[in-house]
Amino acid sequence: MKISVKNISGINCVCDALILLFVEGDSEFYKKFGSAFQKQIRKAFSKEFHGKRNELLLMPAPKGIKPERILLIGLGKKNEVSAENIRQAGGKAAVHLRDKGMKKIAVSTNLISSLKLSPLNFIEGALLNLYKFERYRKEKDNKKINNITILSKTSKRLSDELRLTGAITSSVYFARDLINTPSNDMTPSDLAKAAVSLRQKNLSVKILEKKDTEKLGMGAYLSVAKGSHEPPKFIVLEYKGAKSKPLALIGKSITFDSGGISLKPSDGMEKMKYDMAGGAAVLGVLKTASALKLPVNLIGILPATENLPGGSATKPGDIARSITGKTVEIINTDAEGRLIVADAIGYAIKNFKPKAIIDIATLTGACSVALGNEAIAMMGNDRKLLDNIKKSADNTFERVWEMPLFDEYKEYIKSDIADIKNTGGKNGSLVTAAYFLYEFAEKTPWVHLDIAGTAWVEKDKPYIPKGASGIGVRLIIDYLRSELR
Repeated sequence: MKISVKNISGINCVCDALILLFVEGDSEFYKKFGSAFQKQIRKAFSKEFHGKRNELLLMPAPKGIKPERILLIGLGKKNEVSAENIRQAGGKAAVHLRDKGMKKIAVSTNLISSLKLSPLNFIEGALLNLYKFERYRKEKDNKKINNITILSKTSKRLSDELRLTGAITSSVYFARDLINTPSNDMTPSDLAKAAVSLRQKNLSVKILEKKDTEKLGMGAYLSVAKGSHEPPKFIVLEYKGAKSKPLALIGKSITFDSGGISLKPSDGMEKMKYDMAGGAAVLGVLKTASALKLPVNLIGILPATENLPGGSATKPGDIARSITGKTVEIINTDAEGRLIVADAIGYAIKNFKPKAIIDIATLTGACSVALGNEAIAMMGNDRKLLDNIKKSADNTFERVWEMPLFDEYKEYIKSDIADIKNTGGKNGSLVTAAYFLYEFAEKTPWVHLDIAGTAWVEKDKPYIPKGASGIGVRLIIDYLRSELR
């Protein structure tokens, strides 16, 4: 798709459809387009359209202007318009026009500029919602938009923002593709190949095999892999864009989660291919950082394996020894994500001494119970890191909700025969899972992001089609960029 910027009026733009944004109740904003056009807009406002949030109306363009059609889209009340309103409008407008067969579209940025907001929010929403996953369809949907024209004055800032938006949305697509791919084509080995495909001069990739992790003493990680015939792959990426201490990003990468011996119910188990969404998000972040040459140092760690039952599978009651030497009593084999992430945290601290760790994981069903599908559960041990991630969450609308890590939760995961157990039961299971990881992060600044409720959507959202959301890429990139400002 070609995205260009042209400093021309909307009435002079040759396109299949011109998108005009409106705030609620204001039909006069585009009166400079001419009396015939303004008469048509007033008529629409009196009946079919009012400028309410995400309200759409496609109509033929009046004579005398070059666009063939006009799409009106509402932003809601003027004093409530935000970057997120504009992002959602972009997603809704783009897909509406694509589905109507439009190939070449343009968006007027006059109203966006008057509100002191960026037109790239609109483009970001449009691109995110135009995503399709059609790898397994014999008959592809040929409807697609080929050109989007941004009607605005050109500037270096706009050009830089457009490059940034393109890089981020490309990485979200990359993450979504990985997550949407079924587990027979997204094994740990396939995920490792996806990571290797990102290799660049500034981005190295190392794959630790089972024998390597055995030598390192990653018993917690390997306990999860025991039931599968697919070999585990411990994937380590290093992006070197600066000389400072690295930030470690750890993504849970269970390429299929049956629950192991503690087998999950069959209903919905087909979606457990998405249990590597944290790893996919980490790859998306590294892809963006490399493409933009961000001046940061990053370590990406993806402890990849399947979690399956079998004759050699870990059994409830077994003890595993982690890379730190800490022993874990495995009460429930379906509480496996914390085991692999714990060894990844231990590996990161031992080998890289990072300035901070962010782990992102589809860790607990309790996250969905607590927060539904609207927010990431966030916990951590460093106030500044938590606050800065919260700011980026607000910027990107990949929202977080902080949960507590009270010292009392340590008692919930106290084992009678080992240093710790992998679950404290149903009570407080969202926070005790995070506390388990806290035991391994110890004094290293660390934040845990539980994306179990947000990594997969069951119905279309304004710029997230049904399926994998790719959540975490935009959030973490915004955080990284905020640290550079």
